[in-house]
Amino acid sequence: MAYELYYWDGIPGRGEFVRLALEEAGAKYLDVVRTSHGMSAMMEYLRGKHGYLCTPFAPPFLKDGDIIVSHVANILHYLGPKLNLVPKDEKYRIFAHGLQLTIADFVMEAHDTHHPISTDDYYEDQKDEAKARTEAFLKNRVPKFMGYFDRIIEGNPASGGYAIGGALSYVDLSLFHVSEGLAYAFPRAMKNFDSSFPRVARLRDMVRDRPNLNAYLKSDRRLAFNQSGIFRHYPELDQDPGRTGIR
Repeated sequence: MAYELYYWDGIPGRGEFVRLALEEAGAKYLDVVRTSHGMSAMMEYLRGKHGYLCTPFAPPFLKDGDIIVSHVANILHYLGPKLNLVPKDEKYRIFAHGLQLTIADFVMEAHDTHHPISTDDYYEDQKDEAKARTEAFLKNRVPKFMGYFDRIIEGNPASGGYAIGGALSYVDLSLFHVSEGLAYAFPRAMKNFDSSFPRVARLRDMVRDRPNLNAYLKSDRRLAFNQSGIFRHYPELDQDPGRTGIR
């Protein structure tokens, strides 16, 4: 039975973290909302029409038989062992889950660069606040998070340049997506990304070159970054590297 992924159509967003895992594993799945009746099907779950245990707060969520799993980190924690995208040892699985939750924190901060006050208001209504938030994000938060992941990869006792264990995990796939998102949103500021975070950059390139992922990235299933997603490019928010902590 194919997995069913529920997420908004038209944007990579948080759903992309799950898509990358499914695509890399060659798993059969249906991107439900991209079908003719997908939006109404998703809204039925969100409105509680399928019962107490099948009522997520928001997409993305995954349906596997009669099980509904919500939240990106929770979905990947569930899928990891099934798709062979996490080490079998419980210590490693728990650590991987913690890394993914850290990525979730970073993704929220990236989103808040263009919507620092309210998600209900337009970016144009909070541009001054967005500029201040982005300045702090590029100066302090990107180096803090990406520096952490660079050290994690360096400290991994297994060889191969992965974040955890000696093989690709869903954490590596998520770091790839974050790296790509930062490059889209802040091309000037990320000019020195590779030299500042060389292990994350190498991991990004390793993931991109994997056959399944490379084929997915070239396919029409891959949704491009755009101005409705988490990572958005507003030229006025981008900065020269000298004004950031990425040098």
